[in-house]
Amino acid sequence: MDGRHLGVVWRLNRPWTGVLLLAIVVFGIAPFPTHAQEVIVYGGGGERRGSESFLEHADQISVIAPQSYRVDSLGNVSGQVPDRLVSEAAQTGTHLMPLIMNPGFNQTLMHALLANPEGRRRTIDFMVKEGTQKGFWGWQFDFENIHRSQKDAFTSFFQDAASALHAAGMTASVAVVPTNDQAEERGFSRYMQDNWRGNFDMKALAEAGDFISLMTYAQHGGPTAPGPIAGLPWMKEMLDYALSQGVPIEKISLGLPFYSGYWYPDEFGDGSVRVRGREVHSTFADSLLTANGVEPVWLPKQGVSYGFWQQFGVFHWVFLENARSMQAKMELFNEYPGLRGVSIWVLSAEDPAVWAVLKSELNQR
Repeated sequence: MDGRHLGVVWRLNRPWTGVLLLAIVVFGIAPFPTHAQEVIVYGGGGERRGSESFLEHADQISVIAPQSYRVDSLGNVSGQVPDRLVSEAAQTGTHLMPLIMNPGFNQTLMHALLANPEGRRRTIDFMVKEGTQKGFWGWQFDFENIHRSQKDAFTSFFQDAASALHAAGMTASVAVVPTNDQAEERGFSRYMQDNWRGNFDMKALAEAGDFISLMTYAQHGGPTAPGPIAGLPWMKEMLDYALSQGVPIEKISLGLPFYSGYWYPDEFGDGSVRVRGREVHSTFADSLLTANGVEPVWLPKQGVSYGFWQQFGVFHWVFLENARSMQAKMELFNEYPGLRGVSIWVLSAEDPAVWAVLKSELNQR
């Protein structure tokens, strides 16, 4: 039984339940108060197209989150949010929450930082000072490719950061690579669990911070065979597992993709030849299908369209994220009343029609 069901049981056993149910029947009052659902969109930090998309849809974006800052093994932070974006966020009344990351998701660097108390403190001090000076609403940790042996160290690092940020009046959150804590003895799933998925103590992170962004996108990507960016069964499984770990539903921002996926054989810089998976703009993905005479096939159970064609003897594949797939994902989202909102990667990669879907499906009063 997950947290949503427990919440219902608790409410139905309260002494005032009869009065509440009578009010629902007689007056049509909603059983539980609704809340504004937060829309976090990653990007907007550099490219012109991202800036244009942000300004055009700022009325639907609660938080703009540029991937702007990088930290080294000594805790020295580099990068900045462009003055343009700081100004645009202020003008549009949009919260600004930059991401801080280990550049290239370098594991060796991150492990060295976690083992360096002085470096961790240096990083946190920078975040407090920079955020205070620039008027940031908060920060999000986007540290990835950390071995699961470092779980406690990573949790401790975030707990210290969250405490300092809260004291300075800012929010603190973490982008979490989702897991169901299952993996084969060896192979791809074991590699992912050991290095990307197994280092997040989701309950402890949620308790220390304001929320987690559960990155249910990237189910398939560069290192995998072609497949859905975020298939509905996968998203549901990852969300249910997070809830089963004791993460409060109101502290989960559900990750959604704006981007599509394109897989094709390619020659890499080291001379090897293998499949390359790329994040691509939905318009580009759609144009690939059209140019090759492919009518995309809708997969209702996965909530996504795909297509493939032969080029120089081998298949190229596209999994297309557009308004139709967003509608399917929002239907899943609405099966979990109480979610904080959505965290969407990445601005300017979207099918323009997705904004109408988000507007119709989310409560953004």
